[in-house]
Amino acid sequence: MTVTHDDLTVEWLGYATLRVADADEDTVVYFDPGRYGVLTGEWEPDTPGVAHPPARDYRPEDADVVCVTHDHHYDPDGIRRVAGEDATLVVFDGVNTHHIDRVDDRPVDLDVDVKWVDAEADFAVGDAILRTVAAYNTPDGHVDANGDPYHPEGRGCGFLLTLDDTTVCWPGDSDVLDGHAELDVDVFCPPIGGSFTMDRHEAAALAEAMNPEVVVPIHYNTFAALETDSGAFADDLEDRGVTVALDEA
Repeated sequence: MTVTHDDLTVEWLGYATLRVADADEDTVVYFDPGRYGVLTGEWEPDTPGVAHPPARDYRPEDADVVCVTHDHHYDPDGIRRVAGEDATLVVFDGVNTHHIDRVDDRPVDLDVDVKWVDAEADFAVGDAILRTVAAYNTPDGHVDANGDPYHPEGRGCGFLLTLDDTTVCWPGDSDVLDGHAELDVDVFCPPIGGSFTMDRHEAAALAEAMNPEVVVPIHYNTFAALETDSGAFADDLEDRGVTVALDEA
């Protein structure tokens, strides 16, 4: 299912992969494409029947802009599958492929223009207006067995995309942070899987505070650690008076 809001289409393709396009598909933007077989047709749920977009061998090569939030979502194959001929790759400057043992290709090795950004960027690529925001786990949020945040501050970002006067927010792999509630957002796409990010309860409370026009959750049920009850999340938001659209099988 593709979610349509105002003049935009918003589609969750699995894991953190999000596709946003304007009405005429003149501008197509992807966030964090690939990993875990979601774009190669190889993905299978750890628990049969969990709600998630189906895996497919997906290679449209239609992106004008591809945004990568941090190391965990950097996938050269996924980028190549979605990037168009003149695509710009917007990648957080903390991404260091020397620390990613599953990949060999650096962003500069890909056949795209590369723009490195920090967590306070504000710029345009063609008709796409992009802003970055901080994304991290707080010490009292989601941490590993040693008490260390899974995503330390300074290692990633979130993105706000404005197309045709509509703003879409993918906050990245993050806990709820000070300032999130003040973001002016029309379409909010929070991670709700928990374990490594805000969970569905935290995301629902944040969505109520943000008051977007529609919420499209992503980053859940791809593997066991991200499994959550998306139906309960939708019910929670509806009880809070927030419109939600689940983009899943």
